[in-house]
Amino acid sequence: MAFATARSLALKGADGHVIDVQVDVSPGVVGTTLVGRVDKSLSEARDRVRMAINNDCGRWPATKRVTVLLSPADLPKGGTHYDLAIAVAVLAADTSCKDLTADLLEGWAFVGELSVSGGLRPVPGVLPMVIAAAAHGLTRVFVPEPQAVEASLVPGMTVFGVRSLAQVSAVLRGAEVPEASPVVAPSASPLATWRGEDRLAAVDLSDVDGLEDVRYAVEVAAAGGHPLMLVGPRGSGKTSVAERIPTILPDLTTEQSLEVTALHSVAGTLPDGSGLLRRPPWYAPHHSASGASVLGGGTGRVRPGQVSLAHHGVLFLDEFPHFRADVVEAMRQPMECGEVTIARGEESATYPARSLVVLAANSCPCGRYHGLSGGACECSPVQRQHYLRKLSGPIVDRVDIWMEVRPQARMPQVAYAPPSESSADVRARVTEARQRQARRFRDCDWMLNAAVPGPVIETRWPLTREGQALVDQELADGRLTRRGLTRVQRLAWTVADCAGVSRPGREEAALALALRSSDPARSLPARVVAVAAS
Repeated sequence: MAFATARSLALKGADGHVIDVQVDVSPGVVGTTLVGRVDKSLSEARDRVRMAINNDCGRWPATKRVTVLLSPADLPKGGTHYDLAIAVAVLAADTSCKDLTADLLEGWAFVGELSVSGGLRPVPGVLPMVIAAAAHGLTRVFVPEPQAVEASLVPGMTVFGVRSLAQVSAVLRGAEVPEASPVVAPSASPLATWRGEDRLAAVDLSDVDGLEDVRYAVEVAAAGGHPLMLVGPRGSGKTSVAERIPTILPDLTTEQSLEVTALHSVAGTLPDGSGLLRRPPWYAPHHSASGASVLGGGTGRVRPGQVSLAHHGVLFLDEFPHFRADVVEAMRQPMECGEVTIARGEESATYPARSLVVLAANSCPCGRYHGLSGGACECSPVQRQHYLRKLSGPIVDRVDIWMEVRPQARMPQVAYAPPSESSADVRARVTEARQRQARRFRDCDWMLNAAVPGPVIETRWPLTREGQALVDQELADGRLTRRGLTRVQRLAWTVADCAGVSRPGREEAALALALRSSDPARSLPARVVAVAAS
């Protein structure tokens, strides 16, 4: 038989698709044809695979016509991970190779790049590829040896971590597996012995002095997944508070861990040999970052940006008004629907982006404006207006919580003063509030209050009559938009969940309005601040 089919996977966004790599080896004009909407990196597979077969596993059918079709043909395909599937399909289709036949390839998926010597090299996106293979009924997969742990995270999948094409052929034929050189890791060890993100492992919310109203706002944001804006003069503690938000978030569930790990695998940022990522990720891009790095994109295959890598974690955009205008406006989509769609030429990809978005901004360009007196600010009113005008109305309307961070005077150390609450204490309350939401939304497609659709929350989980009347009055007075009304309703439910109240009423609605308002005159009740400080 001069025909064989091996199966590999294609990634479109974070979704994997099974690809039939069909090879025909027959008499005719000598040559190799590769079809099926392939990009340049995949077109070069003809040379890589031919040399790998010649140097490691027999001989390329040099006197025959070799036709390789990657089906379905209408799906764009790119990347070097198809090398292994093409190689085994050519070997199985070549009638001069008696031991490896087409029927031995059934039920297998093949993922890996080949070197000229026949050795395998790691490729990005192994986890979502293996997830897709399992969803389509494939139960066995070959991957490069360093990525076997990653592929083994998929339940019910038999994973073979191999080093070379010859080892793959031997396993398929049931022969003795030959020795091969270890697979080269995808990247070298970092040169630096200290990395910036490591310092966040030692921070704790108890490090923050005062700011009880901000601490409460952060707790509510973490409990319900609400976007948060911190505004205040430089040095007031905005960054310090934001860096401690991951410490009050609970560990990821197994489903969340798979999603986050798969996204990091697609981006190629998953460390070698790592298992599931259990802690919520933290990303804080610089304000000079490009749209492709923050939102996703790039040349060639579209890759997820930091807004997607922070999925189920925290995305902190410090100095938000200084971000490029296209980045600021593009944040509407992830803040509204929890996903981001990137279109590049003929390719379009959608990645999840349900992260806790934390924005921070100074009160003026120089960063010293605060209070009625303006502090030491040297900016003119026109400069301050121009600075804050960069925060467009649609973006501001998508921020659930708006909190002013005021400078705190240094407090003297008192031996008998009660200690500030630790991150563990706050994380316990956040976890309990999220468990209430999980029970309420157990038959829904969302898990947190911030993701509940507006019509659904009004019909299935309305506020009490008194609470809704207060919110409706804000809408009638023009202080709320329709979108803002929905966000206040969601926020009121989170306030109720944090307080253990079964249904939000007038008090919870008033607190939600105070949290959402950017008006300094509408501050949190002293009772709530006192509870947060205790």
